[in-house]
Amino acid sequence: MTNNSAASWSLRLAQAEDADHLPAIEAAAAEMFLSDPDLLDFDPNDTWTPDELRRLIRKGHCLVSHVGDAIAGFIACEPFRRELHIWEMDVHPSFQKRGIGAGLVRAIQIDARNSGFKALTLTTFRDLPWNGPFYERLGFEEVTALDAHPRLAGELANEADDGLPATRRCAMIHFLD
Repeated sequence: MTNNSAASWSLRLAQAEDADHLPAIEAAAAEMFLSDPDLLDFDPNDTWTPDELRRLIRKGHCLVSHVGDAIAGFIACEPFRRELHIWEMDVHPSFQKRGIGAGLVRAIQIDARNSGFKALTLTTFRDLPWNGPFYERLGFEEVTALDAHPRLAGELANEADDGLPATRRCAMIHFLD
């Protein structure tokens, strides 16, 4: 998939060797959270490890975006029965505002639909513009009946245990037609 705008970028299936470069992109993108007063203890360097990312990449539902020879962003997903869960989606700050993040999500929506998944899921901050509202624009909706989604409820509980503000976190789902 290629975007032919003035700021050209492309997408491809992630490869094992990409995993060594992705934590730095995640850490750079996570610095956006440091200005939030509720996240004073947030550590942008607490990223997925290359080995964890290689495990996800082997499952076949991870993409990277390129601008020239540079990896600009990535999306890392994992199957859970009939749902594909987005664990991480980041675009390096120097490549943001080019549609790369939306392109990654749209591409994984196509991949999930073509692979027979019924929905995409994720957890995120409901109130940060580049989180909940961003995903809403791409067809996700907040999961309000968490008792019907125990896996997502469990993930939100884990995040709260890790210090993320539970009142600001939410699970989201995008049903695939």
